Amino acid sequence: MASIRANCRKVMCIGRNYADHITELNNVRPKQPFFFLKPPSSILLPNSGPVLRPKGVKLHYEVELGLVMGKMLRDHDPADEKGALDAIFGYTLAIDLTARNIQDASKKAGLPWSIAKGFDTFLPISNLIPKQAIPDPHNAMLHLSVNGQLRQRDNTNLMLYRIPRQLADISRVMTLEPGDLVLTGTPKGVGEVKEGDVMEAGIEVDGKQVEGGRIELEVRDRVEGRFEFGEGFRGEG
Repeated sequence: MASIRANCRKVMCIGRNYADHITELNNVRPKQPFFFLKPPSSILLPNSGPVLRPKGVKLHYEVELGLVMGKMLRDHDPADEKGALDAIFGYTLAIDLTARNIQDASKKAGLPWSIAKGFDTFLPISNLIPKQAIPDPHNAMLHLSVNGQLRQRDNTNLMLYRIPRQLADISRVMTLEPGDLVLTGTPKGVGEVKEGDVMEAGIEVDGKQVEGGRIELEVRDRVEGRFEFGEGFRGEG
């Protein structure tokens, strides 16, 4: 498992890829796949400890299907769906964590919001899921619960942009390399977690839980560290 983080040079994240999630955050539907970066240092491997919430942060969860790349893709033809899917080595379940108040403040100031996505522990992932365990990545059920209460549950067939289009659009800008991780977007139901909350997430195919595709971990406040979000925050730049 350590190899996923060790071999990952970048984490590409597809934003606004489920219509109901766009609506719940009052965002505008993109005319093409919209993506951003998270640092590999944000990856939290299974059984590696809790999520750490920085001081003053309003922390939101977003469950997603992750793609672990096995082949290089550069300037890929979006019509070549087989080539895109063949470039995937395997899958992982992921929780893209967001410091929502930092993101909102950065957007308001017209500044980038990498800080909101990039804290250590802000990307818990499951074990590596073999490709054969998810025969069709566009027909898998994602779910996430907080303290035993279901918050997110939707099928990946609701993606606005399918995976081959996502990979093609990314590869026009940045070469996708073996080991890179691509997060494919989150369905509706995102919300806040605080100190002591326990998140449980999983992925199902044909009504059965995918072996290895589970995440369970607690949120704890980070008592150490120099960062603190407050009134004087001015985003980035």
